Amino acid sequence: MFHHVDSVSSPSNHPKVSRRVMSSMKKERRDDGSAVMTETILAVGAAGKFAGLVIPELAKRGARVRGLVHKPEQADKVRRYRAVEIAVGDIADRASLDKALEGVTRVFYIAPAFLPNEAEVGVRVVEAAQDAGVRRFVFSSVIHPVLSELANHAAKAPVEDAVLTSGMEYTFLHPTVFFHNFSQSWPKAVQTGIFAEPWSANTRFSRVDYRDVAEVAAIALMEDRLLYGTFELCAEGWLNRNEMTAIMGEILGRPIKAERVNPKMAAAGAGPGASALKKMFDWYDHRGLLGNALTLRAVLGREPRTLRAFLEELSTERVAQ
Repeated sequence: MFHHVDSVSSPSNHPKVSRRVMSSMKKERRDDGSAVMTETILAVGAAGKFAGLVIPELAKRGARVRGLVHKPEQADKVRRYRAVEIAVGDIADRASLDKALEGVTRVFYIAPAFLPNEAEVGVRVVEAAQDAGVRRFVFSSVIHPVLSELANHAAKAPVEDAVLTSGMEYTFLHPTVFFHNFSQSWPKAVQTGIFAEPWSANTRFSRVDYRDVAEVAAIALMEDRLLYGTFELCAEGWLNRNEMTAIMGEILGRPIKAERVNPKMAAAGAGPGASALKKMFDWYDHRGLLGNALTLRAVLGREPRTLRAFLEELSTERVAQ
């Protein structure tokens, strides 16, 4: 796997940093007095929807971010997120990962959804970071990684174990179901008047806006107040699909009906991940994922974004895709 690092640093990439950023990161001062961080943070999966939300949060705090992407053509997209360096490589390829980690002191890691051998790949990322001398590792894990029946949850536990025994500073983020999952289903719901998912309409979930998670990730990477913590990240509320469609209807000004699609058909297009996805749908048919908003509210110092607000944004197409 080939690799390159392309530096595109410029003073304009570093806005004034918040006073809340702790002194643990090395920084320089520009003539206007604003801080520029001299340490490099590696954002793994930088072209992805969620790591792509973390990079701007870091950049606006003055961080120097290197984005790790899988394909060279993703570089421009990540520069628009305000990464100042681009590394091209594969997290499953140790040589390219070692190159991407050169000179890096802090890492943000989120695994691709239903990544084959996710646990094994994640542990190798942790080992590579440790060997590269990385000091801090922030892992965007998942709510309740102890749920052994759900492959996408259980795969996070060995990665957390590896971080805990690595000797690196760490923070574990445990976000629940993302609001952004509704971005793809929203247009169909608007068109058909039906919002359908492959499990019971009565199952309740905590949910969260990943923009809030991204803000927490930036705090964990650049400040010390979240060190060695594990943080369950949820917005307020435990809505089921019937309650969600009621909100949708209020926003759109017309009824939206809650329905259930066949879980086997819904999982069929997932390729190698189909079996795990079907098992997850079956599990959701009887029980949801529930957490509490207290932690996220405390970390942010404000109310978390709400699902209603997110859906209102979708209705005006303002949510970043």
